[in-house]
Amino acid sequence: MSTARTTNEHSKATVELKGVSKFYGEILGVNGVNLEFYPGITGVVGPNGAGKSTLMNLMAGLVRPNRGSVSIYGVTPAQPEQFYRLVGYCTQYDQFPSGVTGREFIKKTLRLHGYSDSDSDVLASRAIARVDMNDVADDSVESYSKGLRQRIRLAQSFSHNPKVLILDEPLNGLDPIARAQVNALFRELAAEGVSVIVSSHVLNEVDLMSDQVVLIDGGYLLAEGDAAGIRAETGEPMKIFIRSENASKIAAVVFDFEHVIEAQLHRDRAGLFVQTTNADAFFSAFNESVLSKCWTIDAIGPADEAVEAVYRLLIVQDKVAS
Repeated sequence: MSTARTTNEHSKATVELKGVSKFYGEILGVNGVNLEFYPGITGVVGPNGAGKSTLMNLMAGLVRPNRGSVSIYGVTPAQPEQFYRLVGYCTQYDQFPSGVTGREFIKKTLRLHGYSDSDSDVLASRAIARVDMNDVADDSVESYSKGLRQRIRLAQSFSHNPKVLILDEPLNGLDPIARAQVNALFRELAAEGVSVIVSSHVLNEVDLMSDQVVLIDGGYLLAEGDAAGIRAETGEPMKIFIRSENASKIAAVVFDFEHVIEAQLHRDRAGLFVQTTNADAFFSAFNESVLSKCWTIDAIGPADEAVEAVYRLLIVQDKVAS
């Protein structure tokens, strides 16, 4: 059986899919999927229409497979009372009951889980605090920005302390700062033993947060493992962010690396974005250059659109402050 594992090879699988296929009439959702998920953060990546949402809905028990089985800690969706206490789910769709406040939205869901009104109030307050929405929790959801609606849905998904958290495109609608905060929250939940399963159509996006990645396309499982390994298998370029007072010199040197396809100097000439088809080879060659030329490196790491946006924001703030 193929598996999606964290670094703890001896931990017990939290989610198991065995020979799972789902068809919508003659349309394929997913086909013949065998997967095991473990504590930590796993990214499910694929283009739009790849089957990600079908896979997430199967794990959340919202749709049933035509073939195969899905279980969480050995419990199947055929045991709904036990199953739905174990799983939390955040859909990609931005819909709410009419007229509710953020706090009411979470409390009503907790009441459906069987919690008392007083316990629901405590759990809702804890979840709201973790997404930093205390100031607006009692405002109508209809007044929220897209980012706030996304955060209150995230709070609802983990408010009942599930063992597995299934999040379908959870970073949509979040600005770069909010993305960083949500990523930190995912890390906290994973450190508490929760299996956090996050879908995205951007490999770089999950690369920054995930322990493991599952790549799906056309309803079929294509690859699984750490993000760097999958990127090497697929040949997808990796974008790397470098900040250094020697950025101009670095750009001139790294552009000559065989595996570098782009080296873009930021307008402040203190930052650089590099695209490479072989991240391991790039870092090896780059480290040799840094040592031989005594460059000063302030920051380096994988970059996505959010990182670029934060970087540009910091540059603007620096200029205003000066």
